[in-house]
Amino acid sequence: MGKLRDLMTRDLTIRGYSEGTRDHYVHAVERLARYFKKSPDLLTIEDINQFQMHLVKDLKVSWSSFNVAVAGIRFFYKTTLKRDWDLKLVPYRRTGRKLPEVPSEEEIVRLFSVIHEPKDRSVYMIAYGCGLRLGEIRNLRVSDIDSHRMMIRVQQGKGRKDRYVPLPEPLVLMLRDYWRKYRPKTYLFNGRFEDSPISNCQVQEKLRVYLVKAGLTKRITPHTLRHAYATHSLEKGGNIRVIQEILGHRSLRTTENYTHVAKNYLANAKSPLETVLGAQTPKESEPKP
Repeated sequence: MGKLRDLMTRDLTIRGYSEGTRDHYVHAVERLARYFKKSPDLLTIEDINQFQMHLVKDLKVSWSSFNVAVAGIRFFYKTTLKRDWDLKLVPYRRTGRKLPEVPSEEEIVRLFSVIHEPKDRSVYMIAYGCGLRLGEIRNLRVSDIDSHRMMIRVQQGKGRKDRYVPLPEPLVLMLRDYWRKYRPKTYLFNGRFEDSPISNCQVQEKLRVYLVKAGLTKRITPHTLRHAYATHSLEKGGNIRVIQEILGHRSLRTTENYTHVAKNYLANAKSPLETVLGAQTPKESEPKP
């Protein structure tokens, strides 16, 4: 794409899109161009619809990946190329609700029992203990840890909003051990260089190694640990609105999704069958003398 890629990246940056969103949007347009082997400014809505069919029929991408690609393509033609198109003709797919697969507390204990390296342990403890997204963990700076107030300041999380998250005491002790060993200066968890954050791949790959070591077969990612924080907090009677604020959810409806996997919410639901058939259940005959 060359110049068009630069123009699109500029437009996304000016409007405050995150680095991750910029990458996904630009990648979507690059895939579109590669599919037709021509510059995307030469394509029509009919071409884009054909590419959408390719994503669904041939690649069988998830609805979320499909919609991210559509969002990127729409942005490119509307904002960067300023095409006067009816973008409803480049539709999103209807979304479904897929509940997260959440590890139990026992599985979390097994996972942390095999993570002894202070840096790795701190990263995954923050994901589970504070419910942070991976991108938020990567962007944490040393100055964001307030051990006196027992808070973590999350700067410019999803939606470009700052928030404070409670810092559990076991995590404070873990972070002190980590700081004494590594002495980070800028980013709390730096990558290969002091002035760059730890990479997504490094966090994800190491977690896969630890899962094998712990003998866990359930698919667990750094984001799954965030799901586990929300679910386990609800199961322990946490206030759903407080959990919403900690997670940084704009809508309470997003947080309410965790009630569909929390054990206590499901266990409290009584089937009407118990009432309807309860009176008809024969009592055990008393034993004969």
